[in-house]
Amino acid sequence: MLAISLVLASFFPTTTLANQDAAEQKRIQEQELLELTRNISISEEKRAQIERDIRAIDRDRESLNAALIRTGERMKRLEDQLAATESRLKRHRVNEDSVRKSLHARRGTLIEVLVALQRLGHRPPPALAVRPQDALGAVRTAILLNAVMPEVRIEAEALASDLSELTRLREEIETERNRVKTGATELAEEQQRVELLLAEKRSQREQSDALLLAERTRAEELAAKATSLKELIATLEGEIESARGAAEAARQAEEARIASGTPLDPYSDPGRLKPEISFVDAKGLLPLPVSGTLMQDYGVADGFGNTTNGQTFVTRANAQITSPTDGWVVFAGKFRSYGQLIILNAGEGYHVLLAGMDDISVELGQFILAGEPVAKMGETRIASAANLSLSSEQPVLYVEFRKDGTAIDPKAWWSFAENEKVRG
Repeated sequence: MLAISLVLASFFPTTTLANQDAAEQKRIQEQELLELTRNISISEEKRAQIERDIRAIDRDRESLNAALIRTGERMKRLEDQLAATESRLKRHRVNEDSVRKSLHARRGTLIEVLVALQRLGHRPPPALAVRPQDALGAVRTAILLNAVMPEVRIEAEALASDLSELTRLREEIETERNRVKTGATELAEEQQRVELLLAEKRSQREQSDALLLAERTRAEELAAKATSLKELIATLEGEIESARGAAEAARQAEEARIASGTPLDPYSDPGRLKPEISFVDAKGLLPLPVSGTLMQDYGVADGFGNTTNGQTFVTRANAQITSPTDGWVVFAGKFRSYGQLIILNAGEGYHVLLAGMDDISVELGQFILAGEPVAKMGETRIASAANLSLSSEQPVLYVEFRKDGTAIDPKAWWSFAENEKVRG
């Protein structure tokens, strides 16, 4: 009896997921995934190797930009793979919980059946040849066993199946946990590479730190006074030298593009200093800025009596954000409920907004290439323009496209593969 209790106890701990509600289970699973990746660090040997690789890159703009874009693509690919692994891990956890509940529901019956079998093993029916006086009792026992055995066999087979499935799920969970750790380590290596490349690119900028600080401070003052995005953009491009220069560069690039025509591959030259294609002609070509899940589309009810002006993506913790388009940075900082905000001037009156990030790595006036890393998400969701009622605390990225100050639907601009992701 004690042995049976110990076996069952190993599969029915006092505090189990079976006794918790679905929301609490989800919170615990997300916390587990966060803990799996939070403290991942790369070895000093690997860090030194990455630094040597960066030093080996030519110090020209083209080489640095190409390396940044390749690294950004690798990071999004790794984040996709890691998200798939985490999804499988969650699914295994749900299946494990289901098997546990199945076993738990039949715990009393199983104990009774196992105890009966144990007693039968200790006290088998008497042999008729030795004790014929017990013949009637033996016949009655045989009749009883004949009636009970089919049910015992069914319960025993069900028990064996559930225990086998539980063991398999535990092995799968451990395998997926190891994959999460491996993927997180690879992601940490790529993040280190991005940080070193961005540091090298910053060192090549011609603007002085003092000038950048002054313009950043002035931009923050204007952001505090602006009551809308339209007002903010107009004020920045009128008063901030870097933003004004970005707007002028966009205008000149448009004129040069009209004169020269459109190249066969507008994104092939990582050393370009202006867009090689007009923003309106970039429809169907732009990459999504993050590896994530679309949670709220453009033009749907936002729950506050209005419709949404952009798209909202739920991302992994610390996900890398890349620019969806070539453009000039006219704002990079905090703005009202949008949180950390980047505004890119893409030319011809088009602006692209990215909001909800935790850390921004671009500066005012800087020209950014499509696919270039520009920011990083935090570990949890922050207040942003996307007021979603999510039970999850995962980070949320908000993306908005504007034409002459009015929000427009961005879906037509995403590349075919990215559009499939957006539509789910």
